[in-house]
Amino acid sequence: MAAPAFDPAHLRSFLAVAEHLSFTLAAERLGLAQPTVSQHVAKLEKAAGRMLLVRDTHGVRLTDNGDAMAGFARAILAAHDDAARYFRGEAMRGRLRFGTADDLAITGLPKILREFRRAYPQLNLELTVSQSDDLYRRLKAGQLDLVFIKWVAGAQDGTVVRHDSFSWVGVEQTALDPADPVPLVVYPAPSLSRSLAIQALEASGRTWKVTCSTKQIAGVLAAIRAGLGVGVMPTTLVPDDLAVITHRFDLPPVGDVDFTLIRNPLANSAAADALTDAILGRVLSRS
Repeated sequence: MAAPAFDPAHLRSFLAVAEHLSFTLAAERLGLAQPTVSQHVAKLEKAAGRMLLVRDTHGVRLTDNGDAMAGFARAILAAHDDAARYFRGEAMRGRLRFGTADDLAITGLPKILREFRRAYPQLNLELTVSQSDDLYRRLKAGQLDLVFIKWVAGAQDGTVVRHDSFSWVGVEQTALDPADPVPLVVYPAPSLSRSLAIQALEASGRTWKVTCSTKQIAGVLAAIRAGLGVGVMPTTLVPDDLAVITHRFDLPPVGDVDFTLIRNPLANSAAADALTDAILGRVLSRS
């Protein structure tokens, strides 16, 4: 009995659906019509002889066989892409100076970077982790080639990877007296989350005080977990052991944020394109 043949195009469509759990989003990411993506998945299921996805009124989810296929698909496509690059003589060389906001490092980004380095072993990837404002200044000064930062929602600069909203975050037992200043755990100025939080409090007539200022997301989380105060974080990055408390104490909404890739126009365009595609092609959830 002949082994099943898995078409790379079908695998890419399936993997996009598996990562987004949406045929619509998968089609948008791949630049295909939704019926085409559905046909690709159906043909892959036929080739595998197994149901890979369950579609119902609640959305899309992977079966156990779908989970297995997702792992195989990544490995098959990685090998396929490596072979294509090799035989086209496109082994990427040079240097890419990449900067990422500190708290984005708690997403799936480290895994993406690990896979990127494995795919392009001859490319020198230099990583800088800092605050978004600092990274943007370094980019404009020509010190970085590509940055992945938190940016004001709706800004025209860069490529948006994900749109999110800021939430007030604290421990489950958080108690705030409306008459007292709101205790803040923040990054040092300048910081987008810090400035938006303070602006929102002052606009609503609430007083505030900084109880902890730290440069690293580990410090922010440690201070909040210790009950030193409350912080502001993108909602999708809030750890499971902390609570969103935006609506508990009449705290004002802080606003929206975009996770954005911005590049230096003088950067190695092939390398910047490759890393941009790698990040855009994956769902960024908490690691």
